Amino acid sequence: MTLILTAGPAEEPVTLGEARAFLRLDDTSEDGLVTALITAARATLEAETRRAFVTQGWRMLLDRFPEGAIVMPLAPVNGIAAITLLAREGAGETLDAGLYDPELGAEPPRIHLAAAGAWPKPKKRAAGIAVDFTAGYGGPAAVPQALRQAVLLLVAHWFETRLPVAFDATASEIPFTVAALIAPYRRFRL
Repeated sequence: MTLILTAGPAEEPVTLGEARAFLRLDDTSEDGLVTALITAARATLEAETRRAFVTQGWRMLLDRFPEGAIVMPLAPVNGIAAITLLAREGAGETLDAGLYDPELGAEPPRIHLAAAGAWPKPKKRAAGIAVDFTAGYGGPAAVPQALRQAVLLLVAHWFETRLPVAFDATASEIPFTVAALIAPYRRFRL
């Protein structure tokens, strides 16, 4: 499985103003850094939780259909735009939406065949199936407050600790307070 971001979030879960207030910054000279830290913190925490915070578009490439349901790698999933059998050359074949039944509210979200039978055969051996979908809680206000707070805390940690390794203490990738905030939202691989 390959996962490709097709349309990034239009906004971050926290604004530059919120981050500057959290950091108690009056000077705007570090705004570029803080903006970059917000994006990096969101991306890091999305990877840690396997959740999309703000709505974004994704494409999942599969070599073959699974025996059971297609399990989505991210949550929450808002919708399935298309499932396409990709061709070696030219346009692929988009499957009729009536062929499959998305169960987006499940944990993890998944896609089942709508009726008894089998998925069609892909036209290519590798990455022959594309599942285009949108994932995320919605806009920034819809992102759970604990996740927004985790972004702010991680931004503050990285802003204050600009060295990649702490020489006087045990280095930690994610500070404990941030890990505690995201713990209820983590999706584990089985």
